[in-house]
Amino acid sequence: MVRRLRCLAVRRQGRARPFLALAALAIVAAGGVTATRADDLPTTPAAALAAEKADRMPPTAFYTISPLPAGAAGQLIRSEVVTDYALPKGVGAVRILYHSRDATGQDVAASGVVLIPAGKAPKGGWPVIAWAHGTSGVARICAPSMMKDVYYGTEGLFPMVEAGFAVIAPDYAGLGTASAHQYLDPLPQANDVINAVAAAHRAVADLSPRWVVDGHSEGGGAAWFVAQREASLKDPNYLGAVAVAGTVNMPWIMHYMTRSHADSFYAVFLAYGIKARFPQFRVEDMLTPQGLAHYRAFTTKGCWEYGYATEVSELQSATAASVLKKGWEHNRWVRRWAAETVRVRRHVNRPLLVLAGGADTSVPPPSIEPIVKRACRFGYRLQFRIFPGLDHDPLMDKSTPYQLQWIRDRFAGRPAPDNCSTLL
Repeated sequence: MVRRLRCLAVRRQGRARPFLALAALAIVAAGGVTATRADDLPTTPAAALAAEKADRMPPTAFYTISPLPAGAAGQLIRSEVVTDYALPKGVGAVRILYHSRDATGQDVAASGVVLIPAGKAPKGGWPVIAWAHGTSGVARICAPSMMKDVYYGTEGLFPMVEAGFAVIAPDYAGLGTASAHQYLDPLPQANDVINAVAAAHRAVADLSPRWVVDGHSEGGGAAWFVAQREASLKDPNYLGAVAVAGTVNMPWIMHYMTRSHADSFYAVFLAYGIKARFPQFRVEDMLTPQGLAHYRAFTTKGCWEYGYATEVSELQSATAASVLKKGWEHNRWVRRWAAETVRVRRHVNRPLLVLAGGADTSVPPPSIEPIVKRACRFGYRLQFRIFPGLDHDPLMDKSTPYQLQWIRDRFAGRPAPDNCSTLL
């Protein structure tokens, strides 16, 4: 049985691989998990597809509903107990399908899974972490709830449930379900998180009504937007947000993509996400013929490993700049999309923890710091911490105990730390 673990660093031609989440493979054998070296990532599309297939759950009609009946946001469509995940001993899993809303407010079906700790629930129910995952891909088959390790596995996700938290892990609409995934758009992904919490409480007994959100990378941006949405929704049971290496500043990231060695398949994923948000957008106005040649396969056939392996073997380790047309960032739809992803509201009524890795070459601290300072000027209760020497995935892995302590303090009603005064 194949599991995906996150690697500490993956190097190509002597340099760290930049931009967003990286993944490595491991084999689950009797007696434990043996992680491969980062160099053992699949390097051919066929090998990548085989690895992804081995980690994928058996096909099921659970995710398909056509036509989608009308339903309120957060209304549960169906749920099922699943026993085929590779989870820590005693942990239970319930898959959910529910109504959510896309970036324009349209009703969409979204899927996810609820992980339930081993043992008996405490009085008042299991405290809840809503988990927002990083990039898995944009194809429908890239839903974490379809993967045996729920994609993140031991990198934060399993430690959360082993620490006694029920974890509600949405896939984001379009991953698992039939609509197009609005990749890296934090508003619909925040909607998916919030609505998953409501749906999970209808599907699973013994969940506490009180919850926090925690997200990494793509999910870090979603967690930030959950905090802002909750300022309007005013759910008294929402306690705060953790945003780890969050993509909260896409204009900065876009500039970074065209002037660094960002991976080419991320540019293709991004074109797909913009098209999903704005159907009028033409991907051929953004991607070169080289990028267009792989667009369909990257967005329908495989997930992260497939994109990586195709880049290495067929694109000769091409960078994003080689598949992006000159001036792509000035396209009207690209600019509208980017503007929508950076929204810092003036009022947020619950605390926020923002973490960055000092050695993060994927979402560097300079992309996060301006957003943090703007939030501080608007009066957020916010703690911002940079972990020196940690790259993108090691940040999630190594800071998990720190995140969990912050989360425990929110459930305990302790005052939230705020270091905004030192940042301005």
